[in-house]
Amino acid sequence: MGEMSEIGRLILLGAPLGNPADASARLRDVLATADVVAAEDTRRLARLARDLDVTVGGRIVSYFEGNEERRTPELVDVLREGYLVALVTDGGMPSVSDPGYRLVTAALDAGVPVTSAPGPSAVTTALALSGLPCDRFCFEGFLPRSPGGRRARLRALATEPRTLVFFEAPHRIAAALTDLAAAFDADRPAALCRELTKTYEEVVRRPLGELADWAAREEPRGEITLVVAGASQTPAERPDDDTLRAQVAEREATGMSRRDAISDVATGYGLRRRDVYAVVHR
Repeated sequence: MGEMSEIGRLILLGAPLGNPADASARLRDVLATADVVAAEDTRRLARLARDLDVTVGGRIVSYFEGNEERRTPELVDVLREGYLVALVTDGGMPSVSDPGYRLVTAALDAGVPVTSAPGPSAVTTALALSGLPCDRFCFEGFLPRSPGGRRARLRALATEPRTLVFFEAPHRIAAALTDLAAAFDADRPAALCRELTKTYEEVVRRPLGELADWAAREEPRGEITLVVAGASQTPAERPDDDTLRAQVAEREATGMSRRDAISDVATGYGLRRRDVYAVVHR
């Protein structure tokens, strides 16, 4: 290890999704200078280092789902001793559906600074390529593996108005798309993005029903990011003034105060409270 400082530092490395040319100069520097590099797959790290013509100067340790609970306190001890620890996964940012969150929280609890060398993200890359609205979105990661759990999750998301981003395994993508088409709408626009930045990158933009048929037929392979349009928000038609007054009166008849009745009617139709108030008191 290098010379020890008063306090260590954890650096999260944004690794290329597949194309080594996307690696930043800072990622190269950190790999060469960190005292410890914790890698999700040490073999993939070695391949990346070769591709980048970088010699990893520090000790390399594995850090993946199967050992992160045991390895985390060991790495925190190294950080407390004042050393620089870098965390790298197979692609993208650590903690985003990859190992890392446990170590980040443990380091912060120990008073250790945490920073990052940002890099590629499958989430934002797929969003940008999808052709779907990107101004508001939510990331749902991997869906539950069991069919029942997956369908329940999708039912809960059916009315989500933001664009949705999922990760999915190739052997489950056809079933997941079939369930998406059933829970959302077969005509809901979507984009299946696979092997982003790699030689066989492919983006298939079709409605969910057609995309499910395509996936069952083509059996797409590789790492898949799925982008699905949010539920359309059709505003309720504004009723006439007599209807608004009648609905407020109905609520008052049940014991609701006029103030609350006006607020309830306004919320139901997406109107401003003061506009409904003006109609009632006109």
